[in-house]
Amino acid sequence: MTTRIKICGLTQPDDVDAAVAAGADYIGFVCYPPSPRFVESDQLHALASRLPAHVTPVLLFVNAAPAMVTEAIARVPNACLQFHGEEVEADCTPYARPFWKVARIPTGPGAGGFNLLQFVQQFPAADAILLDAKIDAYGGGGKTFDWTAFPWSHLELNVKRRLVLSGGLTPANVTDGIRTTQPWAVDVSSGVEHSKGVKDPALMQAFCEAAKATAPKP
Repeated sequence: MTTRIKICGLTQPDDVDAAVAAGADYIGFVCYPPSPRFVESDQLHALASRLPAHVTPVLLFVNAAPAMVTEAIARVPNACLQFHGEEVEADCTPYARPFWKVARIPTGPGAGGFNLLQFVQQFPAADAILLDAKIDAYGGGGKTFDWTAFPWSHLELNVKRRLVLSGGLTPANVTDGIRTTQPWAVDVSSGVEHSKGVKDPALMQAFCEAAKATAPKP
């Protein structure tokens, strides 16, 4: 089975169509008002409505009030949720939707001693754990963390959880990222952009081709 692909931070209808055509499995929409990739409720509904049934919308939240999450789900009822802030599991589970929890990993050598196994074990209900580089802006900063910092085979045996590699991925390095970490999925935002929130169709196509051509996770 090939590595799944999520393209995140889309704000334009044409970009949504191009991401689907490139082969994305998940399309991420940012529901975090301070982000330059934030989409309002009506825009969110319009963009998500363009997705075919085989592509799943993912709604990204950062320490959001429950009312905001509930409103977004009402606009996109088939969405998966992604919690990118300091949420605990009890903040993620009331919505009866599959959710991904983001592990914000320091970018220093050895990933700053981040205990990934302990983090994952704090979210037993999560459908996936997304590994992103820790930056002030909560993602989309084009930064990678140290991919060699974790014993991936040991994590797989002990966690038995879907891991999503994110943070600074591009068409040029996604192959190395997949070969090093063997994730269930990869997630890209700034690495396929003209500017924040405006995607490059050629880069999205190149990213998807590179990810799908890399040795799959068993």
